[in-house]
Amino acid sequence: MIATRCPFCSSQGAILANSLAYVLPDRHPVTPGHLLLIPRRHEPDFLAATSAELAALWELVIEAKALLQRERRPDGYNLGVNVGQAAGQTIAHAHLHLIPRYLGDTADPSGGVRGVIPDRQHYLADTP
Repeated sequence: MIATRCPFCSSQGAILANSLAYVLPDRHPVTPGHLLLIPRRHEPDFLAATSAELAALWELVIEAKALLQRERRPDGYNLGVNVGQAAGQTIAHAHLHLIPRYLGDTADPSGGVRGVIPDRQHYLADTP
């Protein structure tokens, strides 16, 4: 059996980092500035990250947002995690997407991350 190399087990090319996590530009960005925040420990399931790893990732979210504000000035952000094949996870190493959003980057952004299932993206504003 040939072992496949995990593309996220190396922090080469990191633009921000701390002892438990690092940030890379997404190789296939949804929008300009799309970033990935990745724990250093190899763990496929984001929901299995330790408290310390989650805190380290959140610190980097704040730093990455500040970087994007300075360099790209987006109008908003989406944060997203795919856990498991059914949720669209394609790389078996936990990671968080920080996607800068720009007015006009899509015709109708309402519903935000709910767009992962397009038929459920739009709902009545008074419904939780």
